[in-house]
Order: sequence, then C-alpha cells, then structure tokens
Amino acid sequence: MATLGRGCWSSAAMAMANHHKLQTQTNKSISLPMSANYTHNSFFSFNSASLTPIAAKSSFKTAVAAVDSDGVTSSNAAENEQPKKYYFVVANAKFMLDEEEHFKELLSERLRLYGERNKEQDFWLVIEPKFLDKFPNITKRLKRPAVALVSTNGPWITFMKLRLDRVLSESYEAESLEKALSSNPTDLQFEKPEKWVAPYPKYEFGWWEPFLPPGSKEEAKV
Repeated sequence: MATLGRGCWSSAAMAMANHHKLQTQTNKSISLPMSANYTHNSFFSFNSASLTPIAAKSSFKTAVAAVDSDGVTSSNAAENEQPKKYYFVVANAKFMLDEEEHFKELLSERLRLYGERNKEQDFWLVIEPKFLDKFPNITKRLKRPAVALVSTNGPWITFMKLRLDRVLSESYEAESLEKALSSNPTDLQFEKPEKWVAPYPKYEFGWWEPFLPPGSKEEAKV
C-alpha cells in the first residue's frame, strides 16, 4: 500500500507539473506583444483600413451632392433668365379651323393623352398671333385671319407640318408664355356649306376654344 501510495502521489505530481508547464506556455503566448501576434494585428489593421475608405467615400458623396445641387440651382436660374424657344405651323383660319378634317382629332387626342399622364400642356392655338410680324416672308404668303399652332416641342411641330401639309413653319424666342402667345383681336366668320356630304358631322364652331392660350378671351362670331 505504501508503494501504491507513492505511485499515485508521483502520478499526481507529474500531472500537476505538466498542467503548470502548459499554463505557463499559454500565458506566455497571451502576453506576446501585438506586433508578434499576426492574427490579431491583421484583424485590427484590416478594420482600420476599411474604416478610412468608408469615411472618405461618405464625404465624397456629400461633396458631389452639394456640387450637383448648386449646379441644378444655377442651371434653373439661368434657364429662367433666358428666352424660351417656340415652334409653330401657321395657315389661314379657314383651313386650320374649318376645312382640315383631322386637325381637331389630332389636338383632342393629344390633350386627352396629356390629361391621362398628368402632363402640362405645351401646345396652343393662337388666332392672329403678334409674332407673325417678325416673319414678313410668311405673312406675304398668308391669307388673314391666320391661326398658328404653337408648341415648345419642336419634333411634334415638325410632325404636324408633315401631317397638315398646307402650312408654313418656323420658330421664335420669347421671354414669357404670355408674350409668346399674344394675339391681335379678331372676329372669325366661316360660311356654312350649302350641302355637307361627308359621312361625319361637321365640326362645331368654336371647337378650338380648349386649345387657346391660358386666359384668352377671343370672341368669335358666325
């Protein structure tokens, strides 16, 4: 039993010694400076590097947004100060409002489309427009009274010129919509045909009123 006791004590002492040695090694590895611990160093280095670009990127976006905002503001201010361009087709009132079969449908369909898309109207009919005084080459070829279809949409006016055919086309600039669409007072009088042979009803006199400029109070008499 004494021998057995000494064996057990010897085994226990060796186990305690090994445990102490292992604990000492573990403590040494933990107490290593950060420069010697590659894994920990790389972790902190990675995070530190990633934080810097993120902060820089955020600042860059803010700066770009500020530049864009200033640019838009300046652009809008410059646009408001500059005259706007208007395009038109023009012909005598008899042709535009009383003879052309598809003109009313084209305008009505476009107005309906704008309403469905909640789009602001950018085309108008102007009876005896004042801007015609700037175009003597047109007025000398034009029977009066005249009617112009005016729009800020140049490609659409080009389409309407091709569609209507017997019209003249040009463009001009104006500082405001009121000046662009100003007109001279006039009375429209169209003779009623003795016999209407078309399969569809004749347009009602005054169908063009929804297309006149805002606030226009043109008076027309049969």
